[in-house]
Amino acid sequence: MSNLLIELFVEELPPKALKKLGEAFANSLFDSLKAQGLTADNSALNNFATPRRLAAHITDVASKAADKQVAQKLMPATVGLDANGKATPALVKKLQSLGADESAVAKLRKENDGKADVLFLDATQAGVTLQAGLQAALEAALAALPIPKVMTYQLETNCQNPGWDTVDFVRPAHGLVALHGSDIVPVSVLGLQAGNTTQGHRFEAKNPAITLKNADSYAEQLATEGAVIASFSDRRAEIVRQLNAAAAKESLKPIEDEALLDEVTALVERPNVLTGQFEKEFLDVPQECLILTMKANQKYFPLLDANGKLTNKFLIVSNINPADPSAVIGGNERVVRPRLADAKFFFDQDRKKKLESRLDGLDKVVYHNKLGSQGERNARVVKIATEIARQLGDDNLVSKVEFAAKLSKADLLTDMVGEFPELQGIMGRYYAQHEGWDDDVAFAIEDHYRPRFAGDALPRSQVGVVVALADKLETLVGLFSIGEKPTGDKDPFALRRQALGIIRLILENKLELSINSVFESALQIITGSSRAGLVELVKNKQAPVKESVAFVGYGDLLDFVKDRLSVAMKEEGYSPQEVDSVVSAKYGDIAGINDFIISIEPDRLVEVTTKLVAVRNFANLPEAPALAAANKRVTNILKKVEDEVKANVNANLLQEAAEKALNDALGKVKPQADKLFESGDYTGSLQALAALKAPVDDFFDHVMVNAGDPVLKANRLGLLATLHQTMNRVADLSKLAG
Repeated sequence: MSNLLIELFVEELPPKALKKLGEAFANSLFDSLKAQGLTADNSALNNFATPRRLAAHITDVASKAADKQVAQKLMPATVGLDANGKATPALVKKLQSLGADESAVAKLRKENDGKADVLFLDATQAGVTLQAGLQAALEAALAALPIPKVMTYQLETNCQNPGWDTVDFVRPAHGLVALHGSDIVPVSVLGLQAGNTTQGHRFEAKNPAITLKNADSYAEQLATEGAVIASFSDRRAEIVRQLNAAAAKESLKPIEDEALLDEVTALVERPNVLTGQFEKEFLDVPQECLILTMKANQKYFPLLDANGKLTNKFLIVSNINPADPSAVIGGNERVVRPRLADAKFFFDQDRKKKLESRLDGLDKVVYHNKLGSQGERNARVVKIATEIARQLGDDNLVSKVEFAAKLSKADLLTDMVGEFPELQGIMGRYYAQHEGWDDDVAFAIEDHYRPRFAGDALPRSQVGVVVALADKLETLVGLFSIGEKPTGDKDPFALRRQALGIIRLILENKLELSINSVFESALQIITGSSRAGLVELVKNKQAPVKESVAFVGYGDLLDFVKDRLSVAMKEEGYSPQEVDSVVSAKYGDIAGINDFIISIEPDRLVEVTTKLVAVRNFANLPEAPALAAANKRVTNILKKVEDEVKANVNANLLQEAAEKALNDALGKVKPQADKLFESGDYTGSLQALAALKAPVDDFFDHVMVNAGDPVLKANRLGLLATLHQTMNRVADLSKLAG
């Protein structure tokens, strides 16, 4: 057993993919060698990745895997042996294919597989050699690499067979190292033969070629002879250390950006952090613009003061460490200045034209070929936002929402957003403030994209919340109405994120909105038809294809949102049974479509959490399991009745003591539970049901619901319907039954 090192030396790898490439290469090698029995139980993996190399160090790797006993299943004994116990031609042929002969018949083992006696050949399988195992592992690892884009290049062949071979890989490969201890493992990939020589830093290595002593000296020799920190994580940690130290000297702090940090780590082999600066006049430009251009275009780390405000200093992560860094710093300062000047020019030019004057231009920007232009979309957002504002507030809110929604997409036509699309909304806010609009309107323009991802902040004002809701509703209803919906793991329009955003906006802001009403309003505005109108068209077979797709899409949309709501509540820690009892969909057989969803329950999402808490408290009652089971039984009985069962009971028709007792109990419990429900005390309403346990149990023990007398049967079904209605106002308690 010795330690193993594998290195593939290449030209500069894609920086945004380097971390994943390094991890995938090392993990695949390790898993493959382990599967072949070449590693030990305590073998450990360490991966390395720099801009010019992928490498893996694995401890305790065997030069040859251990032999192992295998049992080869041959065939049924009746097929392989004749009446005298001699091998049949079929058995002889099978043995020969396995490298054995007829002499092995005596050693065959019979074993019953549950159907018949089967012949087995017990043999020793030789363990794979490291050379063969590593060759297979390397080929598998390279084939499985998550390469963003493959390059095709030519590789010169050897002198005995001159010519060129075509190779496909992420970047041209120039060297392969495979060391088992200090011994070279003779493997080859990508036209390269393994050796023990690699290269260090392009400019700062002591020697152009580094001969590795053994597998364990790799990282140390690269550091001392090659001026390279081979470990991605170690190099990243060194960059963080230097960034913080350089910022501390200026009494500032570097901007935090994990993605930028990973990318910069993938660009350098030995980091050297330097401090640069630019003219303070550029700070008149919104800091988001300056930060974005420095990060995206130059890979710099802007420096912020204690209040989080951008300063005119930034940090450069250089790949060289000259004695006099002034030339490097000066060069970077000269490079960043035109970028900042462009941002300042865009900002100054954009402010010469008002946002409102740009609105006509949205009509020339395509949103979707089936949904029209951005101008048409913006008009729909304005109408939806205005409708929501009317439900939530006064004329002042309606006025602000209408204007903010109208201007929400205007900055898409500005030069700054054209250059930096990531700034959409942000620049709209700055330009609105420049024009003198109040913060409610200005911040709504920026915030209407929120929440953009899980955990993102919500809009800062009610105006922003309403416009954000309208924007997401227009996207969801519009795309579902033309048949564009997520399938499996594909969600090109991020509709799951939009649905979760709507749920968060309503729940976390405690908006007293009818979820079904806002969706129907959006449907009416987008398609020109209400849900009821679409139903009539489909019923009368007069619906064009567009309306038919919209009709079906609306049901799919409600189902989609209901599922997202369920997922969100489960992520909050509620059990699947609790969530299923509260969150549901109301179905209807309309227009000949069975089980078409016509609404989400509960209609007011603000009630979801309150009801879930109530259900959880109810489930903790000792009476809960029995009541849930009884409720499930009642539900099943009522489902089997063809005609509608009304919750009416004629007390004069009650015969059995148990059914009279249940009716009396309902007469006391139902008013109490209903009163608590109407007051919003869902916990109290459910807990009031505990008094029904004994009479319900007694009823099912002593009363035959399906009586021979149809009048008596109908009355008892009415009693159960009353019980069902009483028990399920807060939630469907049958979902809690085991």
